Amino acid sequence: MFSASLAQASTNVTTVAQAAAEQGLDAGNPLINIAVFAGFIIVTMAIVTRAGKTTSEASDFYTGGGQFSGRQNGLAISGDYLSAASFLGIVGAIALYGYDGFLYSIGFFVAWLFALLLVAEPMRNVGRFTMADVLSFRLRQKPVRLAAAIATVFVSLFYLVAQMAGAGSLVSVLLGLDQKVWQYITVGIVGAVMTAYVLIGGMKGTTYVQMIKAVLLVTAVVVMIILTFIAAGGGFTTLFDQAIETHRNSAFLAERAYEAEDIMKPGLKYGSDIWTQLDFISLGVSLLFGVGGLPHVLMRFYTVPTAVEARRSVTWAIVIIGSFYLMTLVLGYGAAALVGPDIIVAAPGGANAAAPLLALELMGPIFMAVVAAVAFATVLAVVAGLTITASASVAHDIYDAVLRDGEASEESQVRISRITVIVLGIASVILGILAMEQNVAFLVSLAFAIAASANLPTILYSLYWRKFNTTGAIASMYTGLIGSLLLIFFSPAVSGTESSMVPGADWAIFPLTSPGLVSIPLAFLAGYLGTVLSKPDNLDHLAAEMEVRSMTGVGVEAPVDH
Repeated sequence: MFSASLAQASTNVTTVAQAAAEQGLDAGNPLINIAVFAGFIIVTMAIVTRAGKTTSEASDFYTGGGQFSGRQNGLAISGDYLSAASFLGIVGAIALYGYDGFLYSIGFFVAWLFALLLVAEPMRNVGRFTMADVLSFRLRQKPVRLAAAIATVFVSLFYLVAQMAGAGSLVSVLLGLDQKVWQYITVGIVGAVMTAYVLIGGMKGTTYVQMIKAVLLVTAVVVMIILTFIAAGGGFTTLFDQAIETHRNSAFLAERAYEAEDIMKPGLKYGSDIWTQLDFISLGVSLLFGVGGLPHVLMRFYTVPTAVEARRSVTWAIVIIGSFYLMTLVLGYGAAALVGPDIIVAAPGGANAAAPLLALELMGPIFMAVVAAVAFATVLAVVAGLTITASASVAHDIYDAVLRDGEASEESQVRISRITVIVLGIASVILGILAMEQNVAFLVSLAFAIAASANLPTILYSLYWRKFNTTGAIASMYTGLIGSLLLIFFSPAVSGTESSMVPGADWAIFPLTSPGLVSIPLAFLAGYLGTVLSKPDNLDHLAAEMEVRSMTGVGVEAPVDH
């Protein structure tokens, strides 16, 4: 099977290869690209295996024993947060839609600052393994943990789908796989490798992969930026002028009837009518509030031993993440100027191919293989973190707390967690195949919208409203989760347009592709009404304890010098 796939990869003539040839580019030998990928997988698997030898207890599997330093965790947070959407999706969105594509960079970074300001440290001080530890601290355990675990699984699954779709697009471009069946096999291989990473290494192995990936990704992006400015023959002005001229002469512009200069101002994608403008606002709201509800990001704060180290990790993460998102502007306009929208949209994966194609233009097939391998590392690191989070929530919150009344052994929790990893891997492969033609930045924005709707209102109410009760929490989480899922299902993102996930059908009745503008306020309202219209839990002593712990960390760690 594997040798057959190598032969097929070597002989396939693909859309991107044809487009590259027209521009005088050589897409390279797929066998060389496979060798680069295989080398990376072997090295990282060795690291994961070594880390996995020290993974025996539940705390090791879920949080790496809580023994990582602030610098290590800051790198890992960056590796976890900078997903395929950040590298592949955003660069492609900027290359095609200019300023409107850069909104993703702005939203992802500003959302991170919002999460740190209101959520990160209090969550770390109150929780132990999962988001549900915080939400259920002063509420009735079983119903809240069950709702939180269900929300965690759905958010993680949507995020996983985006990463798997990005992986399929990426490897299809690199290996020259135009036939759908080989792209599907690629997604399956990514799922298998991701599952192996988590099963073998747990959180400790995953954290090391995320640290390595963060260093590689930032290094690759810096090199690409330097080469982009050299190739453009000047600074930002020259680069932007070239991007405008490339768009002016493109079939992409002719089909959409816009002015080439429109890539430098808002409105190209989200300004045609009132609904697209509302969609723009809805997307911004989802991005802003989404990070504070992403379980896999919040879980990273449980991997450090003290609040001091948590704050240090935040400092490292802000510098790395902020710098990266600023750099996507150069890569996006660089891809527009040097590659062009016509080649990008013709490639397997569409907009998701922009970054690898820019690397191909800058330094040829070997550099493209290296950049694609780094992007592949990005996918693997993020999906491993997502899978750990979802599996921990199922094992710790549903199996142990709900089904076994907190009496499950650590060995059985780890066993259930590993079974969940396998199930999630299979599900993410199937859904990733269905979503391969979608921009991964957009797919991630849907995960942000679900997280902001299902999780963030309950988190903020739990941390900052003492009267908040179990009924309010349940109402908020289920309203946000079910509401956002229904709005997505009945939106143009799923059906009704040529770019929908199901292009041949039309059941869209909700006009916005991003549901956040409606589902987030609904979840806040449901939490408020559920609380004021029901009886209090009468657990004031736990509310007081939670308030103290969230602000001081007392009860979580030993005293430290400040």
